[in-house]
Amino acid sequence: MTRSTRSGNAAFLQRNESVFTSHDFTSVLSKNSIAISMDGKGAWRDNVFVERLWRSIKYEEVYLKAYDSVSKARSSIGHYLTFYNGQRPHSSLDRKTPDQAYFNPLPQLAAA
Repeated sequence: MTRSTRSGNAAFLQRNESVFTSHDFTSVLSKNSIAISMDGKGAWRDNVFVERLWRSIKYEEVYLKAYDSVSKARSSIGHYLTFYNGQRPHSSLDRKTPDQAYFNPLPQLAAA
């Protein structure tokens, strides 16, 4: 938890405000410049997309494999995320991939 990421300090997303709000816990995060997100405003809406992604990663990748090492797990999950974004159609995106939905421009509306 106190480890920094390559691009800077980590962020800690608070999922259950009643568990991890003690001063002892949050002070460790603060001392290590780890951002704490626990405002509670719209938290379920903010988190729903990440929860869906993690569910897909777990059921379509992690639970199906027995990784020999952390590096192999990282590599395999990285390949899965490339597939997830570039090849796997999503029902919530009208059967488009996230890359298609994000990178393809929206059609122009005709002037009235």
